Amino acid sequence: MTPFRFLHTSDLHLGKRFGQMPEEVRADLQQARQKTIATLATLAQEQGAQHILVAGDMFDTETPSERVQRQALAAMGAAPDLQWWIIPGNHDSAAAETLWAGMARHAAENTHLLMQPEPVQMAPGVHLLPAPCRHRFAGQDLTAWMDGCETPAGDLRIGLAHGGVLDFGSDEAGGEVISPNRASSARLDYLALGDWHGAFTLNDRSRYSGTPEADRFKHAGWGQCLLVELTTPGQPPTVTAQGTGAYHWQEQLLQVTPASDVAAQLQALLPASRAEWRLHLLRLRAEGWITAPQRLALEQAVTQVAPEFCHFSLETSGLRSEYQLSDLDLIATNGALRAAAEELMRSAEDTGQAQSARDIASAALNRLFAYAQEDVATGEGGA
Repeated sequence: MTPFRFLHTSDLHLGKRFGQMPEEVRADLQQARQKTIATLATLAQEQGAQHILVAGDMFDTETPSERVQRQALAAMGAAPDLQWWIIPGNHDSAAAETLWAGMARHAAENTHLLMQPEPVQMAPGVHLLPAPCRHRFAGQDLTAWMDGCETPAGDLRIGLAHGGVLDFGSDEAGGEVISPNRASSARLDYLALGDWHGAFTLNDRSRYSGTPEADRFKHAGWGQCLLVELTTPGQPPTVTAQGTGAYHWQEQLLQVTPASDVAAQLQALLPASRAEWRLHLLRLRAEGWITAPQRLALEQAVTQVAPEFCHFSLETSGLRSEYQLSDLDLIATNGALRAAAEELMRSAEDTGQAQSARDIASAALNRLFAYAQEDVATGEGGA
């Protein structure tokens, strides 16, 4: 049998708003996400794969804009040599009748919307067993029907589903969790899964592809899809990851002490290629103990590089300040300003107070120190 090749992707989440991001960043991420279909099409053509399986959540909501829908359909229709096989996920479930009726009305012949759990012949000798999400919360394992589904002897069997395989002890999980043994019990040569935004291998026949365009720090890195090749029924598939993402997401830990050179440590954590910083979203999580001058140095170092990134955020909730009298001398050596600084220092170090009150005093002292140093730098300050 001629090897059967296809791309496995999921969780495109077209129309995602990225509301937690600044406006400029939102626009960049939304545009990159809308280009994923064209990226997947190009990759499939380069790899000699004529089929692309979308394991749910093509759209971020059940009510994407007409513009998002029509542009997605146009991108799929622009590559008539490819066949797209799509199931609804939990974010864009089949319950969104208006969405899927509109998609069906405008879809090109190469775009197949799989709305029923029934086998479909993808190509001679190849059957696809889809498990579309009928509702946002399934309430049952939607792949269970595959076990009893018969297809012609000697044909390849490919499952396509969206949902969790492991419940990780969640009280809300139940019958809707997909059986981790489904590929075996349903005699599947491959089970293409969606829902988990990072790539995950359940076993040699069952995989989550991850999203083709990363969208959160939880699943760090570039987006990807999977290139799958099947030869004969019963033989393990050959699966290779293929990069598709335009933006790289990453969270870095900056562990500091009062002896740290914070600016140097920051530089060591930055991506090697400065020319690619604009393609990175970096969340820097600072933890440990730090002096007021160090904190100011860190903030200045971040301010220096942040504009060159697509997005750069500094998380300091795990950072505690250590104060010395010499630090207060940099604010003022006498007078009301010195008295205020000493009072804030006492409050920040008073273990008898609630941590929230100590944090407020510490933040105020850090801000006072920063203001004083700004005045010195501009020549407006003085003891």
